[in-house]
Amino acid sequence: MYSHPPSERKTREAAYLMTNYIDQPSNWEFEPPFIDKSVSGRKRVFLELGSGTGIVAAKIVQTAALSGRDRIIVTDLPEVCPLLERNLFVKPKGSSAGRQLYDGVISVRPLPWGSYDHVMKIAQELQLIDDLSDGMRACITHIVCSDLVYFPHLLAPLLRTLLHLTSPPFASTSESQPQVVISYKIRSLLKETPFWSAFGLWFSFEPVIARKIDPNHLSSEWQRLGTDTRDGGDQMFIFVARRRPESLDWTTPLEDADLLGGVGTRGTDSKKSDETFETLLFMGLGEG
Repeated sequence: MYSHPPSERKTREAAYLMTNYIDQPSNWEFEPPFIDKSVSGRKRVFLELGSGTGIVAAKIVQTAALSGRDRIIVTDLPEVCPLLERNLFVKPKGSSAGRQLYDGVISVRPLPWGSYDHVMKIAQELQLIDDLSDGMRACITHIVCSDLVYFPHLLAPLLRTLLHLTSPPFASTSESQPQVVISYKIRSLLKETPFWSAFGLWFSFEPVIARKIDPNHLSSEWQRLGTDTRDGGDQMFIFVARRRPESLDWTTPLEDADLLGGVGTRGTDSKKSDETFETLLFMGLGEG
């Protein structure tokens, strides 16, 4: 299907790299995979931040082998939600009533980054606060972020929302932590690195790697998904992250500058940073 890793498609945006990761080609192997097929029986709830047109959410529905109990919550600014609804809802010809294209699976909800009130409305809707009599608590299992790390003034609100969604009542233990999947295209390292330096204090993360499997079941060497830039394309990553268990006891600073400066992490008010992202670049994982 591809002569190079899926990142070599002409469309270079990181959101499309995410759709390739979700819709894994049969002749490619990803580690870790988007869906761990060895884990079954658990209700999965996917929450996407900054959903835009809804292309990633639609790909999850089409290819992730969802069960009847699974659910996808697509979110964006309140003024963007009507666009999502138009894209994810269809109206049959001759009918005045609309119907959901992915009936009972996808819901559209407003979620401005940094807004705790909007996050709590989603928590209440998922019945994460009140105990359920049948014990079937609907927990977020995947948080999906496609091509969101680039506007400097939104980096702290984005991180704050990720912390909201990985804190009680959404998750209180390492076992209940959702998997955070972030596709990212480098635009300006100077402006974007502060996000990763702060993100790595709160979350452990690693890049997704890929290898091609030929018809004779021989495998090529592993390489980072998004590595190959031989045609002049941009460097891209997909990171898979989990909240650091010890960070659940830390105090999240109220000021955005303090949040990006690492204040409150490791239980102290001093500024600090994590070097995971810079180490990946230094190790040459971004080279084609």
